[in-house]
Amino acid sequence: MTSRPLIIYTDGGARGNPGLAAIGAIINDGQRTIHRISKTIGLATNNQAEYQAVYTALLYAKSIKAHQVEVYCDSELVVNQLQGRYKIKNRELGQWFIKIHSLINHIGQVKFRAIPRTLNTQADQLVNQALDQQL
Repeated sequence: MTSRPLIIYTDGGARGNPGLAAIGAIINDGQRTIHRISKTIGLATNNQAEYQAVYTALLYAKSIKAHQVEVYCDSELVVNQLQGRYKIKNRELGQWFIKIHSLINHIGQVKFRAIPRTLNTQADQLVNQALDQQL
């Protein structure tokens, strides 16, 4: 990996809440897209899907030995929880939090940034693509 941070855009969503859910992620090396994730994850809530999208993208980052990662997500709740600003009251989200922070320990530097949905359209398209293929 280069010294540039890996840039990741993630999204997760459920049709119904909970309902059939999917995750999407765009992973860039700073110059080009190097990996895309678009897959269903079964029944989940929107927040569970958002967390699983972050986890899956960071798992890929770890697999390519990234040491600096910036994760952009349109879920302010997830970003604020991962930054330690909000408490996690939901048990399942707490389990995803632990899994994600375990990956961070292997990666090194990971920054989470909340962005508006309008800046996350590619990851959102990957979520909807996976969900549409299930119909």
